[in-house]
Amino acid sequence: MDKQDSAKLIVQYVGGKDNVNTLIHCSTRLRFTLNDFDKADLDKLKSVDGVLGAVIAGGQCQVIIGNDVVEMFDAVENLLGKDFGKGTSNSKSKQSIGHIVLDFIIGVFQPLVPAIAGGGILKSILMLAAAFGWMSDKSQTYQILNLIGGAPLYLLPLLVAVTAAQKLKVNPLVALSVVGVLILPDITTMLAKGTELFGMNVLNVTYSSQVFPAILSVLLYAVMEKFFTKYSPKPIRIFFVPMMSMLVTAPLTLLFLGPLGYVVGQYFVNIILFINTHLGWVATALLAAVLPFMVATGMHKPMIPYVVATFSSIGKETLYLPASLAHNISESGTCFAIAIRTKDSKIRSTAISAGISALFGITEPALYGITLQHKKALTSVIIGSLVGGTYVGIVGLAGFTIVGPGLASLPMFVDKANPMNLINAIIGFVISFVISFIASLFLWKDEKTTSKDDKDVSENKVSEKLDSPVSGQVVALSEVPDDVFSQGLLGKGIAVIPSEGKLYAPADGTVEMVFDTKHALGIKTDSGAEVLFHIGLDTVQLNGKYFDVKVDKGQRVKKGDLLETFDLEKIKEAGFNPITMMIVTNQNDYSVDAEKSDNTDENIQPVLNIVKLGV
Repeated sequence: MDKQDSAKLIVQYVGGKDNVNTLIHCSTRLRFTLNDFDKADLDKLKSVDGVLGAVIAGGQCQVIIGNDVVEMFDAVENLLGKDFGKGTSNSKSKQSIGHIVLDFIIGVFQPLVPAIAGGGILKSILMLAAAFGWMSDKSQTYQILNLIGGAPLYLLPLLVAVTAAQKLKVNPLVALSVVGVLILPDITTMLAKGTELFGMNVLNVTYSSQVFPAILSVLLYAVMEKFFTKYSPKPIRIFFVPMMSMLVTAPLTLLFLGPLGYVVGQYFVNIILFINTHLGWVATALLAAVLPFMVATGMHKPMIPYVVATFSSIGKETLYLPASLAHNISESGTCFAIAIRTKDSKIRSTAISAGISALFGITEPALYGITLQHKKALTSVIIGSLVGGTYVGIVGLAGFTIVGPGLASLPMFVDKANPMNLINAIIGFVISFVISFIASLFLWKDEKTTSKDDKDVSENKVSEKLDSPVSGQVVALSEVPDDVFSQGLLGKGIAVIPSEGKLYAPADGTVEMVFDTKHALGIKTDSGAEVLFHIGLDTVQLNGKYFDVKVDKGQRVKKGDLLETFDLEKIKEAGFNPITMMIVTNQNDYSVDAEKSDNTDENIQPVLNIVKLGV
């Protein structure tokens, strides 16, 4: 299937051209903002040739493509045409405030990365050239090239003005002009000497490299543009609207919004630095270990504002970029080891391609092609990331460019004041690769695939049927509106939309775990299956309220025994989705198949058939 055919299916499965509001792409993903997210069919999207995965996260429908994302983006954009998204703003499915804010933040910061990364890498290469004596840092050529590399960061308020205006669908050139006032040389000189506006003192703030003042300014400008457009006579609208918008927005930005944005940015950075300072290398190690899950769900993107703000404040970053180096290279090491160990030609081909991409800082092909599909691969990546993250955290590795850490971007760790920074990056690179490589060599085993009709399956295999744990409508796990469950990151199973607040044991076994917040517990069945029950989405925030656990850890239970009660109506009134998941977490030891369900409200109903493998 060629790109055009795949693009047609992608557009079809996101709900059609009329359902697409905006489309952008990052290094591996197509990012759709949809008018109605319910129209997107993630399962069908995943089946399209060239698509590695699909999730709804961060207020976007993200279609993971991998290295061919640019070509696929062009093909999809050609199908959509230039006018898609116009006049189709009536969304049938309202997004939460959190999703809207997150979508805005990602939309503003995501397009900034190429410019900042390109300039940063240029500066890093220049420092490396000067360190090796290939070029004098006193020469005019060096100084001009260094200024070119620093231009994107210095002009960051202007870049933010453009991306924010595009996201808010207002005039980007007027927004650029309003924010440009903040870094006008004459304005900067006046602020340094002390100045007043309308009799009020204007705070002296250096706005170059700042992001939050620009965002607040464009938000106000967007309101002003819409207001004056609504009430302005049409014959004079072409000049009256921008004039009045600038006249209101620029002074208010200089007097209030600019200083407020500056303070917000400083506090934002200081909070992260406080956490990093007090947790030290532990924060870096833990972040590296959980990055596979964050990247898989797209939740690493909200880290970009922190990284950009940190760069604009102190010129380097010591948490996310070092952790990303450990994770990226661990993905590569794991893939290359699997390519050596596996006898499956398809897995080998995918592992080699994904390993090369991860080596250069692009991890999605490895994540969706290998890591998240195989528990032992995920374990190897976590081990390599944890060990590598520990090392780079202990030595205090700092990154000086916003780009995915990898082999080609190692100059991002060049520090003129500390030559050991690059050496430590290389050591962390090697540690992450070697540890994950060795872990995969020892842990990897090709998974045995069995057919339901295979006559060679032994009749004495240990099998078990699990009943629904709660009364209600049984649905596929893929329908759960949470990517951790719907993508099967914790294991296979089913979900139930409960009709009453009682959780029962689906089989004989032993209670292995009861969460302090009571919203989840686990049992181990007599056949050895480790079964997790999770009542509701985000119900951990209730801190045990409305839950009453009837069993203790280590207690034997029989099929049908009451494990826990929960106040279904109170949970709904508190704004939480009570959908309940039953998941077999040690799925590599079992084949897990959902039974056909009539979606009845009867509790005594087999919903999962599990068979122990290797017996």
